[in-house]
Order: sequence, then C-alpha cells, then structure tokens
Amino acid sequence: MAEGDTILRAARRIEAALDGAKVEASAPNPRGRSARIERLDGRDFERASAHGKHLLLHFGELVLHSHLGMSGAWHTYRRGEPWRKPVSAAWAVLSTERAEAVQFGGPTLRLLRASSLRRDPVLARLGPDILASDFDAAQIARSLASVPDRSLGDALLDQHLVAGIGNIFKSEACFAARLDPWQRVADVPIEQLSHVAQAAHDLMLEAVEDGRQDRAAYKRAGRPCPRCGTLIRSRGQGDANRTTYWCPSCQVAAQTSTT
Repeated sequence: MAEGDTILRAARRIEAALDGAKVEASAPNPRGRSARIERLDGRDFERASAHGKHLLLHFGELVLHSHLGMSGAWHTYRRGEPWRKPVSAAWAVLSTERAEAVQFGGPTLRLLRASSLRRDPVLARLGPDILASDFDAAQIARSLASVPDRSLGDALLDQHLVAGIGNIFKSEACFAARLDPWQRVADVPIEQLSHVAQAAHDLMLEAVEDGRQDRAAYKRAGRPCPRCGTLIRSRGQGDANRTTYWCPSCQVAAQTSTT
C-alpha cells in the first residue's frame, strides 16, 4: 500500500506537471466516470496536497480526493508521451497543453466540495500527518498514548492516530528507534513515543526527497541485522495481521533513554 512518502511525492509531481493551468478532464474507465471527473473540465488547477495516504487536488470549490490502496497509482507524462498502462485503465486524466496527470486504480476516487473537507467523515477522522510541514513529534506521541493497550507496531499503523505510516515505515521507525514493536504502548515512555514518531518522520521525509526507501529491517527476515548481526524476524501483527519485521536483540523493551 502506498505510504505517506509516496503520496507526497505524487502531489509534488502533479503540482509541477499541471502548474496552475486549465485542465481537460476525462475518465476513460467507467470507475472514473462514476466519480464525475468531467466536472473538472475547463477548471484551473490550483494545488495538490497530501494528508497521510490521501491525495487532494484542488480546483477552486471542487477537490479531487484519491486513496491508492494496494494497487493504485498516479502517473505524470509530457503531453503526447506514451503511457505505461492502457488508456482504458485510466480512472482520471487531467491534461494541460504540456502535461498529463493520470490516475490508475485504487479504492477511492471522488469529488468533494472544498467547503466540506473539514467535515468529511473520512478525512476528518485522520490523525496528524507524519509528513506535515508543522510536524510535532510530541503531538503524535500523545495520540499514540491514547491507546495504551495496543502494541506499538499496531498503533503506528492506525491512521486515526497518525496518518501516513504504513507497513514499511512502521518496521523501519521501530528499528531506528531501537524499540520492540510488540510491547504495549502503555509500557513505552512518552519521550520514546516521540522518538519513534520522529524516526518515522525523518525516514519518510528522506524517502520523499531521495525517491527511494533504504530498508534495515523490512522484508529482511532471516538476514543479519545491520547493527548487531542477529537474524531479523517477522510475523503478523494486529487485527489485519500485517507483517512486522524486527531485530529481537537490539530492539528491546523501552528504556529511560535511547542511543
């Protein structure tokens, strides 16, 4: 599933491609037509924004909201450049004289009124954005602390507590903070909850800027830990049974301070 870094990169690419221009809007796939994408035709694109795993494209009083889930993607092309997927698979095509932004797949594509964003039942329930320009690790720590009986790794995936972290950066942030993802949130001091939030923010922001995700633990089960050499372990966690990767030696129960 696309995590917050992927969505923020997509927002930046789309913003650069459409560059405030008037768009031609079409929906070759019936799914896009059901979202009434044609209502954007002839409108000026204003900006793109991201909140966690949710992408918002702003066109005055209308906002196009997408969530890519496991299989969706936004592509940007020069106008006339061949696409990497069939035209019939495109849910939304936003074209200017110079560029095109094309959305393929995903569970959510809908038009909203800008005035309703704060009240929208999906968006209003999201926690603070891990990649927000006003990121506050202490705020996210307090949000995580509100679910004391959840395991740390499971809590980090809850988009109502903190928006944008997925399975990759759940594992990588706990590894970077040297914290056991299986311990209860109640057993993690608030300053260490801030520490793991900061680690997630820093790692994800680096992925946004570099366009890559260096992995110390994720999908490295059975391979040596890059810190201590112990074999990385993995198993499903939480109600969704999302796989967590961790080092059983150097990711330990929370301590008063970390190094």
